[in-house]
Amino acid sequence: MKKLRAIGSIACVAIALGSVAGNACTRFIYETGNKTFAVGRSMDWMEDPKTDLWAFPQGMKRDGGLGQGSLSWTSKYGSVISSFYNVATVEGMNTAGLVANTLYLAEADYGDAKAAGKPLMSIGAWTQYALDNFATVAEAVDALSKEPFAIVAPTLPDGNAAGGHLSLADATGDSAIFEYVKGKLVIHHSAKYRVMTNSPPFDEQLAISTYWKNIDGLSFLPGTINSSDRFVRTNWALNAAPKEKDNRLAIATAFSLIRSISVPLGLAEAGKPNIAGTIWRSVSDISSKRYYFESSYNPSIFWVDLDKLTLAAGSKPARLDLTNHPIYAGEVSGKFVAAEPFKFLSQ
Repeated sequence: MKKLRAIGSIACVAIALGSVAGNACTRFIYETGNKTFAVGRSMDWMEDPKTDLWAFPQGMKRDGGLGQGSLSWTSKYGSVISSFYNVATVEGMNTAGLVANTLYLAEADYGDAKAAGKPLMSIGAWTQYALDNFATVAEAVDALSKEPFAIVAPTLPDGNAAGGHLSLADATGDSAIFEYVKGKLVIHHSAKYRVMTNSPPFDEQLAISTYWKNIDGLSFLPGTINSSDRFVRTNWALNAAPKEKDNRLAIATAFSLIRSISVPLGLAEAGKPNIAGTIWRSVSDISSKRYYFESSYNPSIFWVDLDKLTLAAGSKPARLDLTNHPIYAGEVSGKFVAAEPFKFLSQ
């Protein structure tokens, strides 16, 4: 009876914590037995966000996508990225081995961009800016902490508010999460920060994790699909998973982890439009510069070797069209076709 009461008390706390948030997507950093790193991510959304893969070369002229007053830059690194409605870069890996993942954050508040008096950056360009300009997490933290731009977050094509927090990882296993909360940039920088979900903001996720770290995960873990519960389960599974030395098995382990936290395709909850099924999953193998992609609509995984893409300065951007969910398997760099890059989300 005492054990049942204890489990009941934990369940009550789990429900309370689980009700904090109801958004989607999960990201983690998996360390292999060779002390290399792979970043796993799920894209959970209430509809297909029409993701394509893009290859963007070094030397591209870029801007923040908001017309006059936008920040401008030239990409230092090439990258392979996944798009979101083809108005935003939602994740990717660059030729220096930096991995960027942006997850939805309902609490995001970027403040008054006009009042900031800084060059403007569309939320759709934020992830791409990091991939274009930085080789390491530490370099990105140093530069972005100076807040060289103000973010504008127009409405998404599906009518939902645009908002997200950005996570970065590199070949050393370093990690950082960038969030705008109440108009202020908050940066969490530590190699310890290997798991991120959506809401609540990351400092609250850490508090939830502190509570659960002393609970025996083999006996009880919170089981809903809310962000806070997925954060706890992913932390436990990541720490429990073996650090495989064989690279093929290491990537298989990373995929098994992200699948274990995925939400069944087509699942939705009335009144909570951002609790939704997993549309796709990815694993970024930093050591081999290989980007793996798995669509929930298809029975196979495919991947892109960055070294096989044409990403040198002067090369043309190229697109892997995933419209209608074509079935690919194996390495697909040869299937990218030259294309005009998409325009970042604007008002």
